[in-house]
Amino acid sequence: MHHQRTPQKFPVFVFPQSITFFLDEQSTHKQVLTLYNPYEFPVRFKVLSTAPNKYKVVDPEGTIKSRCCVDIVVRHIALITANCNAIDKLRIQMQEHPSKQIIGKRDVEAKLLAGTSDSVGRNTPDPEMFQQLPSTEYREQRSYSVAPQRETNLIALIAGVLCIIGLLLPTEGEKNQRIPEYLQLSVNFKIILSFVLGMVTIIVLRP
Repeated sequence: MHHQRTPQKFPVFVFPQSITFFLDEQSTHKQVLTLYNPYEFPVRFKVLSTAPNKYKVVDPEGTIKSRCCVDIVVRHIALITANCNAIDKLRIQMQEHPSKQIIGKRDVEAKLLAGTSDSVGRNTPDPEMFQQLPSTEYREQRSYSVAPQRETNLIALIAGVLCIIGLLLPTEGEKNQRIPEYLQLSVNFKIILSFVLGMVTIIVLRP
């Protein structure tokens, strides 16, 4: 008798973490979620929702090649005032290829607000009951390699480490017998290092 093995769990990478539609701003009625597969093997994905009657996805399931990502187009199809200020959830489910065993999941918040992107609404959560999202007639996915980003991240990481080391050195004027005077940095120089470190953090964390 063969026991079905428990699949290994993997983190799911999706950007952005939440999407907002605005009732009176047509350009926001279609949003894009980017799903990343940084692994050395292909994965399947499926998009579910707590409110499948409100959203339509061009391709709610498919395969992402190794070290690639795909753009998923999400349209809001229930643009009425009664649906405003509720938080729905889209669940990105990742599955083994080709077995379809679930190996990871990530939830993305979706909400419709009244007015335009200049206005702010209040949110009321909906019950979490995920169902398969309906698909539309046309495919609007694209995939592209994410490998070149590694080199940029490596350089940024090295720069970040150097900035941290610089910030840990004593400030000019501090009494420290162990550290030579030429390694004591001015306040202005440390401010510059802090700024560079902030920029490096943005580069490393961006999708």
